[in-house]
Amino acid sequence: MKAALITGARGFVGRHLARALHHQGVRVCGIGHGAWTDTERAAWGVSHWLNGDVTKRNIDIVLSNVGQPDAVFHLAGGSSVGPSLAAPEEDFRRSVLSAAELLEWARLAAPDVRLVLASSAAVYGAGHRQAICETDALAPYSPYGYHKRIAEELFESYGKNFGLNVAIVRLFSVYGPELQKQLLWDSCSRLLNDATRLVLGGSGNEVRDWFHISDAANLLRIAASQANHDGFIINGGTGIAVAVRQVAEHLCAAWGMGTQLEFSGKSRQGDPQYLVANIDQATSLGFAPLVNWQAGVADYVAWFKHVNTQAVA
Repeated sequence: MKAALITGARGFVGRHLARALHHQGVRVCGIGHGAWTDTERAAWGVSHWLNGDVTKRNIDIVLSNVGQPDAVFHLAGGSSVGPSLAAPEEDFRRSVLSAAELLEWARLAAPDVRLVLASSAAVYGAGHRQAICETDALAPYSPYGYHKRIAEELFESYGKNFGLNVAIVRLFSVYGPELQKQLLWDSCSRLLNDATRLVLGGSGNEVRDWFHISDAANLLRIAASQANHDGFIINGGTGIAVAVRQVAEHLCAAWGMGTQLEFSGKSRQGDPQYLVANIDQATSLGFAPLVNWQAGVADYVAWFKHVNTQAVA
């Protein structure tokens, strides 16, 4: 791969993927929402950035400056359950309509490009008690999960009907430095204000598969090499089940202030109790996660404290 386009390159996963590809000698360009100075985008390895919606016209504008990519990583779209419940129509536009625009552009202008969709484990829904395989039944609950599934079906449809090379990566609980939402960010933000006590929602017994962003970026790159007409689908995780309570306890220990940890017992409707990936397919391709969750959480706390140095001090 010599050149890549990343939609949503300014987002959490997009930034880290761009930097990883850049370090491998890939020329990276991006499109998505948000102003990005030349210095900021260059620091993440992005050679060209267009602030705008993912449309056929905007993709053409980007590529008129940098040339045709070998692969497109579609990371633009809804990023979590909460916002999709608050604004489902907006989530639909971001996740589904952007996918349709990208696929139609590829059909008309770049039928040989490799297309990778960053999907989510939310397409599997709740009710699981063991590691989930790619072939397991899909039962999304939230608008976010449904919209990711619709985007997957669009990718599969364009592969089978128009011969596009597509791949889908169902990411589990991706985390790491620069993530500014969800459990780790929320917990650290609260500890910044009061490190004596931390109260989190749920029971703490909810189980997740914590997938470090550096490993996620590597798997997305591997998925691009496997894109095909039938639609290559792969889980993005570690295969290791870790309870939210364990992660929160480790985070509090890394914070180092003897925090009292509590759980409210109130869970969000539809929130799965168990969401862990079976990664046999990924390992068959030579993939192996390199960052364990304990080191990853400690690293996140160190990053958070660094970017909030004055407040922590």
